[in-house]
This record gives sequence, structure tokens and C-alpha cells, in this order.
Amino acid sequence: MIVEVQGIVKKYPSFELADISFGLEGGRIAGFIGRNGAGKTTTIKAMLNLIHPDSGLVQFFGCPIAGNETGIKKRIGYSTGTVSWYPRRKIRDIVGIVKCFYETWDDAAYHRYQELFSIDEAKTPLELSEGMKVKLNLLLALSHRSEVLILDEPTSGLDPFSRNELLEIFKTLKSDGVAVFFSTHIISDIDKCADDIIYISNGRIVAAMPRADFIGQYSRDGETLEDTILRLEGGAAYA
Repeated sequence: MIVEVQGIVKKYPSFELADISFGLEGGRIAGFIGRNGAGKTTTIKAMLNLIHPDSGLVQFFGCPIAGNETGIKKRIGYSTGTVSWYPRRKIRDIVGIVKCFYETWDDAAYHRYQELFSIDEAKTPLELSEGMKVKLNLLLALSHRSEVLILDEPTSGLDPFSRNELLEIFKTLKSDGVAVFFSTHIISDIDKCADDIIYISNGRIVAAMPRADFIGQYSRDGETLEDTILRLEGGAAYA
């Protein structure tokens, strides 16, 4: 496993992540599915050491992120929302700052994704729509040859055409051996590209397995993946 999440627990007054465990492999796309408030963002923040779990372990490339954060984050790309820093700086200036932190920054990849996303370097983040801000954050995450890509709701705010473009990019990255992990509540996005499904509900992992195994174990005859997830969320599967 290129990423291992082992027994993460994080307790808040009104919410708890309970024994969150799963792994990510290189060259596979994992869809992290769950309704809003299920614990997806909290899990991702724990993975990135942005919050500190009460217990458990997160490892990248065989090393715990605690104590190795700087080195690990140079090898991964992550996006936990839209760009909210330097709102009045030109995008070209923001890029010039960000690229200094990555020895692996790839100008060719940057310009390829910039053209694909139609991002104008002369604009500032304040001048971008919410969807374009998402694309800008993804542009920065994709431009330093990441071995792991961790994205929190990357298709949120994108139009259907742009969403499909992004899912196709995931497939390209997968063919290059990158581990792609993205959270979403849009089940059709999982259906289109995910090799693995990690399903979280009420702060607990219900399933973490290849998509075909998930469908074989949880789906009923004639159900779509969306039908299955909606039924699981309704609690009928546990009766």
C-alpha cells in the first residue's frame, strides 16, 4: 500500500471518527463516498496532519506522516477546497511562489493543465468563479508530479463537462501509476472512474474494497450503484 490509514479516532463534542482504516494503492482511483457531514473532510484533514487524531496512524510510502510531513507533502498533491490565500495576487505570481516549494515542479504539466482548465494567469482568485477556483487549486496540485493525489470534493462547483474532463484526467494519472483518492457525494462520479470504493457513514467506514466487490456484496439485482448507496444510507441493508 502506498498510503495506509490505521484506526484513526477523532472525537468532537457532536461528532466522532471511529476506527477509520483503509489503504490506497498506486495506479488505482479510490472514491471516498458519503453524504455531507459523514466525516470525509475530517478524515482527509487527519490524513494530511491538518488535525491531530486522538489515536491511530497515517503512513505514506511506509513512513508515518507525523514527523515526516515536509518530505511526504513534496511527493503528494492535495486540495482541500478552493484557493483562499493571496486573493488579490495575479495567478502567475501565486504559481511563481508555489513552484519554489517543489523540486519536482513540472512546467510542461502546469501549462498543459492550465490550457485544459482555461485558467487566465493574469486574473486574481477574486475574479474567478467558484468552479474556476476549484480548477486553480487542482492545477497547483497536479503540477509537481505527485505520486498520490488527495482531493476533497474536487468536482463540487464544476459543470458536467468540466467534471467529465477531470475524471478523465484521473484516469490518465492512474495509468501513470499515481494513487488518486477523491471524496464526493456525487455517486455518478464514483461510477465513472473509481476502481475502489471507500464508503463512510456517520463517522464510520462501512466498506473499503474494489468497486466490483462492493457491488457484489451490497447491491441487489437490478440496482444501480446510486440505488445501493441510497438504500445503505436509509439503513435497509442493516435490517
